[in-house]
Amino acid sequence: MLKVRQVKIDVLKDTEEERKKAICNKLKIDIKDFLSLEISKQSIDARDKNNIFYVYEFIISIKNEDRFLNKTNDIVKYNEEKYVFPLKGEKKLNNRPIIVGSGPAGLFAAFTLAENGYKPLIIERGEMVDKRVESVNCFWQTGKLNPNSNVQFGEGGAGTFSDGKLNTLIKDTGNRWQKVFETFIKCGAPKEIMYSYKPHIGTDILINVIKNMRDEIIKMGGSFLYETCLTNLVIEDNKLKFIEVNNKDIIPCDALILTIGHSARDTFKMLYDNKIEMAAKPFAVGFRIQHSQKMIDESQYGQKYANILNKASYKLTYQSKNNRGIYSFCMCPGGFVVNASSEEGMLAVNGMSNHERNTENANSAIVITITPKDFGNHPLDGIKYQRSLEKKAYQKGNGNIPIQLLGDFKQNRNSIKFGNINPVFKGNYNLANLRCFFTDEINNDLIEAINYFGKKIKNFDTNDAILAAIESRTSSPVRIIRNEEMESNIAGIYPCGEGAGYAGGITSAAIDGIKVAEAIGKKYFYTQKK
Repeated sequence: MLKVRQVKIDVLKDTEEERKKAICNKLKIDIKDFLSLEISKQSIDARDKNNIFYVYEFIISIKNEDRFLNKTNDIVKYNEEKYVFPLKGEKKLNNRPIIVGSGPAGLFAAFTLAENGYKPLIIERGEMVDKRVESVNCFWQTGKLNPNSNVQFGEGGAGTFSDGKLNTLIKDTGNRWQKVFETFIKCGAPKEIMYSYKPHIGTDILINVIKNMRDEIIKMGGSFLYETCLTNLVIEDNKLKFIEVNNKDIIPCDALILTIGHSARDTFKMLYDNKIEMAAKPFAVGFRIQHSQKMIDESQYGQKYANILNKASYKLTYQSKNNRGIYSFCMCPGGFVVNASSEEGMLAVNGMSNHERNTENANSAIVITITPKDFGNHPLDGIKYQRSLEKKAYQKGNGNIPIQLLGDFKQNRNSIKFGNINPVFKGNYNLANLRCFFTDEINNDLIEAINYFGKKIKNFDTNDAILAAIESRTSSPVRIIRNEEMESNIAGIYPCGEGAGYAGGITSAAIDGIKVAEAIGKKYFYTQKK
């Protein structure tokens, strides 16, 4: 089989027949020589808004393949590579591994361990995903918060109520990304995530994918405990012996994977009190911004293609005059801005899209990087800073999402009514003035960046754009220190995923979960007691 790169096809003519013709033209072969075709990658070349192309990489089978080798870098031999779990270690694991949290890191750690015979136990402070959806919808409709099961906590993790984006910038040489995507597809995700240039699942489909992953893990010997919170550790001679859950039950434990997510603030405090080594780390804060999706589509694709291609996204970065990094984050085409709170009397927002991305608005976080210089060097100072912002947001919106038009934010005045962009939210909102959250320097830096973004995307800086506060959960404000074997300073504890400071998004968190499962596998074998 061959891998053929850089095959361009006009998006208006993109059919399987045209793909075969394009490959035949590139290879100068007759279509009769064609045996099979599979898409390996698909990207888009939209530099010329009057002539937009898909750029494909195909895996093909044709007659007499060897004659095409060594002619060009665009045609190479295809060797299928698969993920392989490492050989199991020689040390016996006396108790089944326990995973705290069932977000992407936890689920993929569990899935990997389960299919290799380790029979993991997954404990989750929130509800299973079906009940969790009910709790979240109830919160959005009534404001009644379940502090243990919400947009941040519960089966599937915080990524469940997002866009289900799977793109990542991390480099992985162990075929783990392939393992992640194949598992998602096996459990119900669309097949195109394997090749799409910006793969996403969408909240509506992701909910069922999570349920199917859970069922697969259980079939392989894993088990789940929901509404079960890790509340303490029992450590002897610098090694984990037991865990306490729900402030009462004690479970023996030799290997504990901490996939607690970036919002488990009480758990971070408990870990710190148990002398688990951790440090404050930089993160980013800011606002959600809403625009018309049609405006984004036309700016990115031009009017000719705006209604033909999938909803357009964007990625924007800027360095302010004050040397602050400002960027768009978690962009949700055709999505909602959602109330993502997890603590009483505090309020945070996030973005969410379903698979079809069919609302009238695009939204994204516009965030500015902050460091311990801004909030303090104590490991938990970042959490303290986040809470101060979220408390102010709750108060500013009278318990609802505080929002403001961009033009009024620039003028430092209250918004009175909406302009040409209709608000699209999950959760109630109130008009307010958002200038109170940050210093004048940070506010001016954000305005400076948004004005610059208006030069990149036409009308991005329109006065009618809707800002929502507060975007405070971009990443974990804490890093739990681990060594090369993935263990913390306490033997038997394995920090993992986004909450521990080692990932940023669904795919990277899932890959980190697999890596930690491998670390346990390299050290231990497990035979269940009779």
